[in-house]
Amino acid sequence: MQTARLELRTTREQKKLIERAAKLQGRTITDFVVSTVYESAKRAIQEHETLVLSARDREVFVSALLKPPTLRGPLAKVARRYKNALAR
Repeated sequence: MQTARLELRTTREQKKLIERAAKLQGRTITDFVVSTVYESAKRAIQEHETLVLSARDREVFVSALLKPPTLRGPLAKVARRYKNALAR
């Protein structure tokens, strides 16, 4: 596995706290920081990419998927052209 370097600055208090936590877990500071930051980054990304809907919004969303509204007028014409273009 190829590695990359990451440098950061902390206050003395932050460093002492990190050192203490790493020692309590029997890990190196590097291992503690990397694993903690990595898990936090994954959580942040997952939270950002997850759509949370209220109960009412879920009902409306599922209903629209199961029973989409009938298209009329110009929008129906464009949808038919699009569908025909995909079929070719």
